[in-house]
Amino acid sequence: MAVATDVFRAAARAQAAALGRPDLQAVYVPHPIQDQHRVEIEDRADRAVDAVATLLTEGRPRPGSA
Repeated sequence: MAVATDVFRAAARAQAAALGRPDLQAVYVPHPIQDQHRVEIEDRADRAVDAVATLLTEGRPRPGSA
């Protein structure tokens, strides 16, 4: 599975398909990250961790996650 910011969603899907993995699951977080304060990054990470755990344990993303 992959984790990326949401502006790279289409590129990530295209790359996965080109590499023979059109079914690759991913969690997308809000973009941008580099200009965020520590608290904002921690909040995004907390939400992403929940989405990653759900995807890894249940095999599907939770609606509205991350």
